Amino acid sequence: MSPYFINSLKMMVPAVLISTLVGAFNGYILSMWRFKGSDTFFLLLLIGTFLPFQVIILPMAQVLSMLEIENSTARLVLVHVIYGLQFTTLFFRNYYVTVPSELVKAARIDGAGFFRIFFKILLPISVPTIMVCLIWQTTQIWNDFLFGVIFSSGDGQPITVALNNLVNTSTGVKQYNVDMAAAIIAALPTLIVYAIGGKYFVRGLTAGAVKG
Repeated sequence: MSPYFINSLKMMVPAVLISTLVGAFNGYILSMWRFKGSDTFFLLLLIGTFLPFQVIILPMAQVLSMLEIENSTARLVLVHVIYGLQFTTLFFRNYYVTVPSELVKAARIDGAGFFRIFFKILLPISVPTIMVCLIWQTTQIWNDFLFGVIFSSGDGQPITVALNNLVNTSTGVKQYNVDMAAAIIAALPTLIVYAIGGKYFVRGLTAGAVKG
């Protein structure tokens, strides 16, 4: 299980960080720098959160084919970033609309620009939502099986696919102790994440529930 565990780490860490950062940036634009068609864009984003994995398999396969990405880990990173952006954007947008607009206006008067307001003012106060996105994306990506079995192969598969292969390819006497040990190894990272950051999850989800 060791190489597949490492594969999942290589896939999860960049996918979680990229989707969280880009989601924060998208939420900042949709809440503070509204543009023509932003409401329509946000509506389409909301619809995207209800799409199951199975719906995007074919278009995602076509996109990966056009991009000619051969590395299994890189393919899975791209897939999870794209699928996760709708959720992270939603979380950050709902949080940023609760931030007083006077704060941003005062920063503009003081000469702060687009990026400075984001990195120096909004991002530092977004810790609760950042924790929500980190926990959400870590859980979703690490536990994913469908994308892993479709968009990866051979030694590039994540640990969930390796666990399935181990359980279903055993020959002779069934070794339940081996299967259970592998299952615990596969579940350990998400258990650690929830043990460390679980108390921030509900707090972060409700941070943008009420404006004012």
